[in-house]
Amino acid sequence: MFDSIIKGGRWFDGTGAPSAVRHLGLRDGKVAEISAIPLDEAGCPRVVDATGKWVIPGIIDIHTHYDVEVLLEPALSESVRHGVTTVLLGSCSLSTVHVDGEVAGDLFGRVEAIPREYVVSAMEQVRTWDTAADYVAALEQLPLGPNVASFIGHSDIRAAVMGLDRSTRKQVRPSAAELAEIENELIAALDAGFVGMSSQQLLFDKLDGVQCRSRTLPSTYATSKERHRLNTILRTRGRALQGGPDIASPTSLVSMAVSSIGLWRKPLKVSLLSAADVKAIPAAAKLFPAIGTIINGLRGNFRWQHLPVPFEVYSDGISLPVFEEFGSGAAALHLADHIDEQRHLMQDEDYRRAFRKDYDQKYGPRAWHRDFFDADIVACPDETVLGKTFGQVGLDRGGLHPVDAFLDLVVEHGDKLRWRTTISNHRPEVLDILAADPSVQLGFSDAGAHLRNMAFYNFGLRLLRRVADAADSPRPFLTVEQAVHRLTGELADWYGLDAGHLRVGDRADAVVIDPAHLDDTLDAYAEHPVAVFGNLSRMVNRNDATVSAVFVNGRYVFGAGTADPVLGTERTGNFLRAE
Repeated sequence: MFDSIIKGGRWFDGTGAPSAVRHLGLRDGKVAEISAIPLDEAGCPRVVDATGKWVIPGIIDIHTHYDVEVLLEPALSESVRHGVTTVLLGSCSLSTVHVDGEVAGDLFGRVEAIPREYVVSAMEQVRTWDTAADYVAALEQLPLGPNVASFIGHSDIRAAVMGLDRSTRKQVRPSAAELAEIENELIAALDAGFVGMSSQQLLFDKLDGVQCRSRTLPSTYATSKERHRLNTILRTRGRALQGGPDIASPTSLVSMAVSSIGLWRKPLKVSLLSAADVKAIPAAAKLFPAIGTIINGLRGNFRWQHLPVPFEVYSDGISLPVFEEFGSGAAALHLADHIDEQRHLMQDEDYRRAFRKDYDQKYGPRAWHRDFFDADIVACPDETVLGKTFGQVGLDRGGLHPVDAFLDLVVEHGDKLRWRTTISNHRPEVLDILAADPSVQLGFSDAGAHLRNMAFYNFGLRLLRRVADAADSPRPFLTVEQAVHRLTGELADWYGLDAGHLRVGDRADAVVIDPAHLDDTLDAYAEHPVAVFGNLSRMVNRNDATVSAVFVNGRYVFGAGTADPVLGTERTGNFLRAE
């Protein structure tokens, strides 16, 4: 007798091996049988007919910021509904293992655009742990929807050991005792099963709050000596470094990538965040694969983290993190909690002159292409500007500079002005090349963060659609089997997780996909309130006909847009320890 049967679907095992029509029997959280002939359904409480559909291992999302949300709403249903059955926490040097509520609010509030007050209250409400092992134990008491694994955040450890103020001062270095404590906390996290450490060097990620507002994250103040000592621990233990290099400093990128090289030592697993085909620097799309080839050719174990879909972002007024990368934009965001002062600043002619100068600077490393002719207005009380770009509005208003047109509308309408642009990954042919590159890891959804800015919960489904569409074209770039492997087993194997495969004896994380609905509905976004964040309306994806069934550890949790009552009320997911 089986707990569930998935019958007659095209089965993919997550290794890249050829797919085949099979019948799967699930029992006690494992795949108990895979058969070419129908299984005995007698006494089986759930039978899913997957005829004409795909049965794949659960998708792994390697880059999320669910660290706060998982404490309050552990079902994480926005990811689960799109076939994600394992999520990684602790990205970008940020985790909630060691810091208290106030510091967590400063770390997450502005960088990840999660309202600070909810970060603080969540931590004060549920935090019962002081160590990495206790944190894991606390997660294991929650009714987790998907499986959870985690990085330990470098900024989290550094702020807890040194204090947020001292850890974000250029002239302050950790004492010998503090550095030893930072190392010990990393070791303790690895002992508890964390997949590695995340460390950020990007300088436009700024702190929230009052005391240290607008300083960069604590990990950006670490010296090369501190980073080397922590990397040595990761290298010795075979765990991963997730890094965010400073895009304005080629030295930062190169040093983080080169740290993976293992010519005379054990390679360090390094996964660097990337906007691999950024509009601002088109040539970067060729540079990234070349760097990966060189580093791995020198016995490195190096990967780029890459979102395999267009990086389209939305903004309410000026509340978009890319403005942090230049001085005038950061000055406005510094005043985000003081709207009258912010509005006054944006009306000041000296400020506007500085903004225009920053905007017109088109050369050098940057994330945003700074082109208001490539920014569409999608909502505004002034209906005459809807559907137009800020550049066009400027022309309509007598030839105003695009910056002045933008600032005028923000001053007048504030966050009632909503607009969008695409930052990177805009060229389909380049996306195809990167999706097949062995130095690229597919993920980087940022799920749980930037709630009003973007929604990539269904990135895996969107990749599968593109692969399926190209399969019969003159230039297929991946087989469906290879694409499934890239989203599942390849990631699980690299991070050392018991996930991502669907063979007899494997964890029964399975997703049933209807390929007939891998269609244009995947490109749309909707909005849905987040109860635990004061019913803030966030961007989500709603393509419910695509995913017919989701199983986590053999338990049916979601299907056809509807969550099973078990999701979020009983623990279906586990904390996955790195092996």
